[in-house]
Amino acid sequence: MRKNDTTVVKITDIGVNGEGIGKVDGYALFIKDAVIGDTVEAKVIKAKKNYGYARLIKIVHPSLDRVEPRCAFARKCGGCQIQEMSYERQLAFKEKKVRGNLERIGGFSPELLDQVTEPIIGMDVPFEYRNKAQFPFGTDKEGNPVTGFYVGRTHDIIVNTDCVLGVPVNKEILEIILDFMKENQIPSYDEKNEKGLVRHVLIRYGFTTKEIMVCLVVNGKKIPHADRLIDKLAGIQGMTSITMSVNTKRTNVIMGDSFEVLWGQGYITDYIGSIKYRISPLSFYQVNPVQTRKLYSLALEYADLKGGETVWDLYCGIGTISLFLAQKSGKVYGVETVPQAVDDARENAKINGIGNAEFFVGKAEEVLPEFYERGAGAKSGIEEAAERCGDGAAGEACMAARADVIVVDPPRKGCDETLLETIVKMAPEKVVYVSCDPATLARDLKILCDRGYELERVRAVDMFPMTVHVETCVLLQRRTM
Repeated sequence: MRKNDTTVVKITDIGVNGEGIGKVDGYALFIKDAVIGDTVEAKVIKAKKNYGYARLIKIVHPSLDRVEPRCAFARKCGGCQIQEMSYERQLAFKEKKVRGNLERIGGFSPELLDQVTEPIIGMDVPFEYRNKAQFPFGTDKEGNPVTGFYVGRTHDIIVNTDCVLGVPVNKEILEIILDFMKENQIPSYDEKNEKGLVRHVLIRYGFTTKEIMVCLVVNGKKIPHADRLIDKLAGIQGMTSITMSVNTKRTNVIMGDSFEVLWGQGYITDYIGSIKYRISPLSFYQVNPVQTRKLYSLALEYADLKGGETVWDLYCGIGTISLFLAQKSGKVYGVETVPQAVDDARENAKINGIGNAEFFVGKAEEVLPEFYERGAGAKSGIEEAAERCGDGAAGEACMAARADVIVVDPPRKGCDETLLETIVKMAPEKVVYVSCDPATLARDLKILCDRGYELERVRAVDMFPMTVHVETCVLLQRRTM
């Protein structure tokens, strides 16, 4: 195939970014907006040796799994890659995606995966599930402030205040802010010349508490006439926190390093199950509370705690999984790189009356090896570590150097190799791995299973309907020698 060639192709798979994949005489074409089962006419826009990218011209025969998208901007927006696919087919695709990575990258046999894989956990209503939304601001051709979402792989804004994945109150909040900016001539930030004030608006919503947070990310020290905006926003039922975060850097990072309270308090609260969490503008908190409860309950089920275990929770954020685990364990140690998140984790333990959870600031790949080396020396093994543990501070450090269960919930890049090596040395009976990227999950599982662990249970959880992303929970058991 060459650039500008036109062809008709049957779509048989989906790429990592949601593109439909079809083959013409063995040559793979990636075609945005095509759904598995479609037969489409497409024009090649970029041709490599063994694959290329093509633009959808028309759908010749629609897939039986193709549906009318609920959002008018589904094709243009970069947020929902597969909204035109039926939800049942989305779930099947995500199960296949997880399994494919475990086979291809992890080297696990189809026979083993047949035994250990459990059905994906989907949603009854796969819309309006996000408790957090970040809206970029820009300026239209008439000079008016606008907000919405970026066109896929660009910073061009699709004007839309009513995302179907977000909560309905987002629209009311955004329109108040836009009206305020227009009436008071407050300019949106222009990233090309680094001028203007309002860069983004972050909105968080407590699904259980109904509390609302608004954080304005600005390119300056203050918002002119902020009292007028506050009066309007504070009148919304449930409004709890209005804050400002200063970000004057030339960067794609949305939030500044800190925030200032303009009205109310600097956080909202919400629940996952019976655990109450304090959430600040800078906190990491899962965006889908309905599925988060299912995911964390699954992690707790996989850990199978009896009440006296020592547990490490790595990449713990504001302590979401840690506090779930603390209900059933003897001691939980959480590690997180963001100091503000650790402050929230400690406060969350306090407000829930949980005294057996301790949190540390630092990189998991640095903190865990340090504790291991300090408390357990060069030797490994739960029993040997336990024998050396006495009373007092030395005994506490030694106990922290052992683990019955280690839970990891890393970012997309997965676990650092040093961290995996330390996990192997500590030799916990169980490792529960919560992953947002099946590829790095498979890579890390291969390392652990090559060094003494067995794959026991695997289950995907659809945390992000209408997108290609999926969470996976895995149980590893230490192999009996």
